[in-house]
Amino acid sequence: MKYVRIFFAITLAFMFFSSFTLKSNEKPVYAFGVAASFNDSVVYYTEIQVLDSVGLDKAGFLPKRDLYAYQLKNYLEYDLNKPDYTCMIYFSENKKKLEKEASKIKGKYKKGSGLVLQAVEPSAFTFKKPQE
Repeated sequence: MKYVRIFFAITLAFMFFSSFTLKSNEKPVYAFGVAASFNDSVVYYTEIQVLDSVGLDKAGFLPKRDLYAYQLKNYLEYDLNKPDYTCMIYFSENKKKLEKEASKIKGKYKKGSGLVLQAVEPSAFTFKKPQE
């Protein structure tokens, strides 16, 4: 009987202390998107945004990253009436590293003859966490 009481006391203490959440060790994930089309000379890009309640998986990839790219594609198709764009998403936990990658990508498109870079305003489009 004594061991049963000790077992229940330890179990109760474990349940009590595990109900409190500790500070999350997840780093914020930053992302930006780029959309280009072979049929149009305009290349759209988003500003770097913090993705809400998202963490990278063990392999360092963004879960459901394809759905973030589809969000940008749907915005271009339905809100701006710009079909046939290929959308890419770049992500990182390091904002400085991502800013460097963004300037590198923009530089490549600026070099391209006849291509125009067009920013997508954060007030018009932001990435949202996909529904599970």
